[in-house]
This record gives sequence, C-alpha cells and structure tokens, in this order.
Amino acid sequence: MSKPRTNGHPRGSQAAGRMHQSNADCACDMHAGRKAAGVDPEIKAANRHRLRRIEGQIRGLQKMVEDDRYCADIITQIASVQEALRGVARNLMRNHLHHCATKALRSGKKREAQAMYDELLELIYAHLR
Repeated sequence: MSKPRTNGHPRGSQAAGRMHQSNADCACDMHAGRKAAGVDPEIKAANRHRLRRIEGQIRGLQKMVEDDRYCADIITQIASVQEALRGVARNLMRNHLHHCATKALRSGKKREAQAMYDELLELIYAHLR
C-alpha cells in the first residue's frame, strides 16, 4: 500500500527533522524488538569506535559553549560531528542493505519486498538533504 505524496516526498509536509519509524514489514521485524537480520562485526566495531569519538567531540562542544568560544569555531566543530554521524549512518545503511533488505527482497513474499522498497525510499528521501 503506497502512501500519498505531496511535494515529491513520501511523508508529505511532516517536519523534515522528525524521526520516523517505518511501518514496513521488513526482515528485521521478524526478530523481537526490531533487531537487524544480521550485523557485520567489522561495521559494528567501526560504528562503536566512531560513536565513542563523536561522544568526545560533543563533550568538547559543550566545553566550547561554556567557555564562550568563538561562534565560527563552534560551528566548524558541529559540522565535523555531523559528518561523523553521517559516516555512521552510511555504515548502518550498508549493513541494512546487505542483511535486512537482501533478506526481504529475496524472501519471495511480494508484500515484504514492497515494504522494504518503501522503507529504503523513505530512508533515502529523509537522509539525502
């Protein structure tokens, strides 16, 4: 079942920054608590390492604000954190495509495959801005 579109976006005029949980019946849903169908250990380790580094960057940003540092320097550091988070998202997308999406698309179940296509399109629309 497709969702109505407005402005070329599957979620219409909803706030662009809001988090959205897909209602897709993907292969990930087969597991309790919406767990991934599979997780590559290398990707997981890289993400954990990156997130720990990002956590440190956030603490540094808090200190910069507390210390009334120059606004342009803070903005530059925020951009760095955002890029690091995009790197984590790319890794997660890679894993999602490799495991969850592949499982749903190869399942032979038309509804499951269509739900996965819809979910992937939503992810792309939401994160390609």
